[in-house]
Amino acid sequence: MNRLLRLIRHRLFDEDDARRALGHAALRRIEARVRESEATHSGEIRVVVEAGLPLSYLWRGAAPRERAVAMFGKLRVWDTEANNGVLIYLLLAEHAIEIVADRGIDRHVGAAQWQHILQSMREQFRAGHFEDGLLAAVEAVDAQLRRHFPLQPGQLNPNELPDAPLRV
Repeated sequence: MNRLLRLIRHRLFDEDDARRALGHAALRRIEARVRESEATHSGEIRVVVEAGLPLSYLWRGAAPRERAVAMFGKLRVWDTEANNGVLIYLLLAEHAIEIVADRGIDRHVGAAQWQHILQSMREQFRAGHFEDGLLAAVEAVDAQLRRHFPLQPGQLNPNELPDAPLRV
């Protein structure tokens, strides 16, 4: 029965729900914050907002983490020069957030620290404050990237990935 309820919940969420949760102006503010962040370190941050899981994920009972890892690969977040790309993934149907980090940054920031960052943002999402939660996620990831991959004076970070959040 839980599987059926989950399937229904995910099918009820669609692109309109994603647009209501994060309108054009909110996406532009998140994009601007990602761009500002990437001017201070050599990492890349990618934000993905998905209304509901695809049916193929729901049939096999996949967790949001599995979809986040798939999007990490599909969007080539792993394909950065220093292996320091980070995906911030929000699944609206479950108010779930995941952070998937490439091996370069993950070797400095352990799983427990990523989980601590996520836990502090889950309350924002439960309350429906999606923009605030995503901006907090970008801030937390930015702090880790600045700490472990700061730009040297005069060094520029070539933009290897789009800064605009992706709504799917």
